[in-house]
Amino acid sequence: MLQRKHFLFESTKGRVYPDRLMKKKHAHYLPLTENMLQIYRNGSGETRRELHRRVEQIFLEKEDCPVRRIQAFCKLLDDASEYDHKRTEDSYVLRRKVFEYAAPFHPLVSEKNRLFEYEENEIKKKIIKALDEQGLLEKSLNESSFQHWRKKWKEIEARLFSDVPEFHRLSYFHGYPSPESFLARYNIAQIQVALYFAVDLVIRTEHDLKKIIRCAKLFGLMHTIRKIGKDRYQIRLDGPSSLMRQTRIYGVALARFLPALISCQGWKIHARLRMPPSGWWASLELSEKDGLHSENASPQKFDSKVEENFFKKWGDKPRKGWTLKRETEILSHYQKVFFPDFVFYHENGRRIYMEIVGFWTPEYLEAKAKTLRQFQNNPIILAVHESLVDKLPSLPLPILAYKKNLKINWVLKTLSEN
Repeated sequence: MLQRKHFLFESTKGRVYPDRLMKKKHAHYLPLTENMLQIYRNGSGETRRELHRRVEQIFLEKEDCPVRRIQAFCKLLDDASEYDHKRTEDSYVLRRKVFEYAAPFHPLVSEKNRLFEYEENEIKKKIIKALDEQGLLEKSLNESSFQHWRKKWKEIEARLFSDVPEFHRLSYFHGYPSPESFLARYNIAQIQVALYFAVDLVIRTEHDLKKIIRCAKLFGLMHTIRKIGKDRYQIRLDGPSSLMRQTRIYGVALARFLPALISCQGWKIHARLRMPPSGWWASLELSEKDGLHSENASPQKFDSKVEENFFKKWGDKPRKGWTLKRETEILSHYQKVFFPDFVFYHENGRRIYMEIVGFWTPEYLEAKAKTLRQFQNNPIILAVHESLVDKLPSLPLPILAYKKNLKINWVLKTLSEN
């Protein structure tokens, strides 16, 4: 994803418009983007700096392409690349030794004369000999210091700055399916940066409610749901700027959630932002009608390892008459909506819901408790991490504490008691 330094936007009347490349207005970007992709496809062995400079050359004379946009292109290309980081641990030692040996022989010239006596190639040979004696060169290249020295010097140059990201060498480019998909990724990436500054994000949807909630839970986003009409729901997500700690991690999680949301149907969002550096207030509004495109795959099936492990251990067959299903029902109470993580169906027709509570902020736990109180007339079991049992507000619901994994026998015992 992009970083804050890549954020490019316009603002009007308190509303932020992240940079976006349009099909008609920026049609001339398609062949240029293909050139960028081609540079990386054929760039194996080149340094990151060399690749970036070649991309910059493509847009050098394009007046409608600011530097920050070019830098964002390079970052997205790097995100789809693998760079060779081998032997970075000794680069500093090698670099210091080379500079130390070369320091007395300044300046270097290609051919020595009466004024300048230090010939470049001769000094390189001396440096190679000194490094050989120090054991700082590859053993496979340990020939006589004055034989094949050009090959040795190439090895030195390759390792000299290998600990600096700009000098990492491209080993593999995963690429993008097409120039269109790359530009679509850029448009989403700019919006993702805007969400780093979000205080909250409100989603309204008529479709794919379960998918949106599942994605929010998968990315660890604190959310509340309420019904605002027939088959219409409002989901409120806390933003990173609303938290006192772990804001960067949470901001990245919120940004990663965006492509999953865009792949859904019938949605619109309104986000409140605190923009740096002065913290001025702004808003961001998007909807399905904006025509954003995401190739985001369907979300993972489970929200956490706790859920996944429990579901797999339980299996498809009934246990003592109980069959386990995941997120199959929506509970509603007036304008409030609640998705239990699991539903247990008994062969006699009974059903009991189970909600798993992991690590959240005290504010979110209070909000979760408030929601659960509204649904306390439903048969709900809470599976709570043992570190939160004492922090969870008092609730008239059975609580099952767990440490790493839920014990099936404990769950069956709790089911039989409720």
